[in-house]
Amino acid sequence: MAETHQAHSDNGREGSAVLRLIVTIVTPTGTRAEYNVRHLRAPGVEGHFGVLPGHIPFMTMLKTGALILDLDNGQKIWAISGGFAEVHNNIVTILAETAEPADSIDLDRAESSRQRALKRLAERNDIQNFDASRANASLSRALNRINILSGSGHN
Repeated sequence: MAETHQAHSDNGREGSAVLRLIVTIVTPTGTRAEYNVRHLRAPGVEGHFGVLPGHIPFMTMLKTGALILDLDNGQKIWAISGGFAEVHNNIVTILAETAEPADSIDLDRAESSRQRALKRLAERNDIQNFDASRANASLSRALNRINILSGSGHN
Protein backbone atom coordinates (compact mmCIF):
# COMPACT_ATOMS: atom_id res chain seq x y z
CA MET A 1 0.00 0.00 0.00
CA ALA A 2 1.34 3.39 -0.95
CA GLU A 3 2.06 6.18 1.49
CA THR A 4 0.99 9.64 0.39
CA HIS A 5 2.67 12.71 1.81
CA GLN A 6 1.60 16.11 0.54
CA ALA A 7 3.46 19.29 1.35
CA HIS A 8 1.14 21.63 -0.59
CA SER A 9 -1.96 21.31 -2.70
CA ASP A 10 -0.24 22.74 -5.80
CA ASN A 11 0.74 19.23 -6.98
CA GLY A 12 4.06 20.46 -8.30
CA ARG A 13 2.61 23.10 -10.60
CA GLU A 14 3.03 26.84 -10.49
CA GLY A 15 0.43 28.90 -8.69
CA SER A 16 0.19 30.75 -5.44
CA ALA A 17 2.05 27.99 -3.57
CA VAL A 18 5.76 27.24 -3.86
CA LEU A 19 6.72 24.99 -6.78
CA ARG A 20 7.25 21.34 -5.82
CA LEU A 21 8.10 18.02 -7.44
CA ILE A 22 5.68 15.13 -7.30
CA VAL A 23 7.76 12.02 -6.58
CA THR A 24 6.24 8.56 -6.95
CA ILE A 25 8.18 5.48 -5.85
CA VAL A 26 7.16 2.31 -7.66
CA THR A 27 8.45 -1.27 -7.29
CA PRO A 28 7.38 -4.50 -9.00
CA THR A 29 4.86 -4.95 -6.17
CA GLY A 30 3.18 -1.59 -6.86
CA THR A 31 3.29 2.05 -5.84
CA ARG A 32 5.08 2.38 -2.51
CA ALA A 33 4.72 6.12 -1.84
CA GLU A 34 4.06 9.56 -3.29
CA TYR A 35 5.47 12.83 -1.99
CA ASN A 36 5.50 16.53 -2.84
CA VAL A 37 9.14 17.56 -2.40
CA ARG A 38 11.39 20.59 -2.75
CA HIS A 39 14.39 18.60 -4.00
CA LEU A 40 15.56 15.03 -4.39
CA ARG A 41 18.92 13.29 -4.62
CA ALA A 42 19.24 9.86 -6.18
CA PRO A 43 21.98 7.32 -6.97
CA GLY A 44 22.39 7.24 -10.75
CA VAL A 45 24.63 4.67 -12.42
CA GLU A 46 26.89 7.51 -13.59
CA GLY A 47 26.85 9.30 -10.23
CA HIS A 48 24.42 10.85 -7.81
CA PHE A 49 22.13 13.52 -9.19
CA GLY A 50 19.70 16.08 -7.85
CA VAL A 51 16.40 17.35 -9.19
CA LEU A 52 14.71 20.67 -8.42
CA PRO A 53 11.35 21.92 -9.71
CA GLY A 54 11.65 23.08 -13.32
CA HIS A 55 14.32 20.50 -14.21
CA ILE A 56 14.58 19.52 -17.87
CA PRO A 57 13.03 16.14 -18.76
CA PHE A 58 15.34 13.14 -18.60
CA MET A 59 15.47 9.44 -17.82
CA THR A 60 18.37 7.62 -16.20
CA MET A 61 19.27 4.29 -14.67
CA LEU A 62 19.56 3.98 -10.89
CA LYS A 63 21.97 1.95 -8.80
CA THR A 64 21.68 0.74 -5.23
CA GLY A 65 21.82 3.66 -2.82
CA ALA A 66 19.90 6.27 -0.86
CA LEU A 67 17.02 8.22 -2.39
CA ILE A 68 16.82 11.45 -0.38
CA LEU A 69 13.67 13.54 -0.50
CA ASP A 70 13.76 17.07 0.93
CA LEU A 71 10.33 17.84 2.37
CA ASP A 72 9.15 21.02 4.06
CA ASN A 73 9.38 19.27 7.43
CA GLY A 74 12.72 17.47 6.95
CA GLN A 75 13.98 14.60 4.88
CA LYS A 76 12.61 11.20 3.96
CA ILE A 77 15.24 8.65 2.99
CA TRP A 78 14.62 5.43 1.07
CA ALA A 79 16.99 2.52 0.43
CA ILE A 80 16.56 1.67 -3.24
CA SER A 81 18.22 -0.84 -5.53
CA GLY A 82 18.41 -0.55 -9.28
CA GLY A 83 15.78 0.69 -11.66
CA PHE A 84 15.08 3.95 -13.46
CA ALA A 85 14.19 7.56 -12.72
CA GLU A 86 12.06 9.63 -15.08
CA VAL A 87 11.71 13.41 -14.73
CA HIS A 88 9.08 15.30 -16.72
CA ASN A 89 7.03 18.43 -15.93
CA ASN A 90 7.91 18.41 -12.20
CA ILE A 91 6.87 14.77 -11.91
CA VAL A 92 9.55 12.26 -10.91
CA THR A 93 8.83 8.57 -11.15
CA ILE A 94 11.27 6.25 -9.39
CA LEU A 95 10.91 2.71 -10.79
CA ALA A 96 13.06 0.68 -8.39
CA GLU A 97 13.73 -3.03 -8.09
CA THR A 98 13.36 -2.61 -4.32
CA ALA A 99 12.52 0.41 -2.15
CA GLU A 100 12.40 0.56 1.62
CA PRO A 101 11.94 3.66 3.78
CA ALA A 102 14.89 4.14 6.13
CA ASP A 103 12.61 4.27 9.16
CA SER A 104 11.42 0.71 8.46
CA ILE A 105 14.86 -0.88 7.95
CA ASP A 106 15.60 -3.63 10.45
CA LEU A 107 19.33 -3.42 11.22
CA ASP A 108 19.51 -7.00 12.53
CA ARG A 109 17.87 -8.32 9.35
CA ALA A 110 20.21 -6.23 7.17
CA GLU A 111 23.25 -7.49 9.08
CA SER A 112 22.05 -11.10 8.73
CA SER A 113 21.62 -10.55 4.97
CA ARG A 114 25.14 -9.15 4.77
CA GLN A 115 26.57 -12.14 6.63
CA ARG A 116 24.70 -14.64 4.40
CA ALA A 117 25.90 -12.91 1.23
CA LEU A 118 29.50 -12.81 2.45
CA LYS A 119 29.31 -16.50 3.36
CA ARG A 120 27.92 -17.40 -0.09
CA LEU A 121 30.68 -15.39 -1.77
CA ALA A 122 33.36 -17.04 0.40
CA GLU A 123 32.03 -20.53 -0.36
CA ARG A 124 31.36 -19.91 -4.08
CA ASN A 125 33.69 -22.71 -5.21
CA ASP A 126 31.81 -25.24 -3.09
CA ILE A 127 28.32 -24.29 -4.31
CA GLN A 128 26.90 -25.84 -7.48
CA ASN A 129 25.27 -23.36 -9.87
CA PHE A 130 26.60 -20.42 -7.84
CA ASP A 131 25.18 -17.09 -8.97
CA ALA A 132 27.82 -14.47 -8.13
CA SER A 133 25.76 -11.55 -9.44
CA ARG A 134 22.84 -12.48 -7.19
CA ALA A 135 25.10 -12.81 -4.14
CA ASN A 136 26.80 -9.49 -4.93
CA ALA A 137 23.42 -7.77 -5.41
CA SER A 138 22.22 -9.16 -2.06
CA LEU A 139 25.41 -7.91 -0.38
CA SER A 140 25.02 -4.48 -2.01
CA ARG A 141 21.40 -4.14 -0.80
CA ALA A 142 22.34 -5.20 2.74
CA LEU A 143 25.28 -2.77 2.89
CA ASN A 144 23.04 0.01 1.55
CA ARG A 145 20.52 -0.55 4.35
CA ILE A 146 23.26 -0.65 6.99
CA ASN A 147 24.94 2.48 5.59
CA ILE A 148 21.65 4.40 5.47
CA LEU A 149 20.93 3.59 9.12
CA SER A 150 24.46 4.58 10.14
CA GLY A 151 24.18 7.87 8.24
CA SER A 152 27.07 7.13 5.90
CA GLY A 153 24.83 6.15 3.00
CA HIS A 154 23.31 9.57 2.39
CA ASN A 155 25.95 12.25 2.80
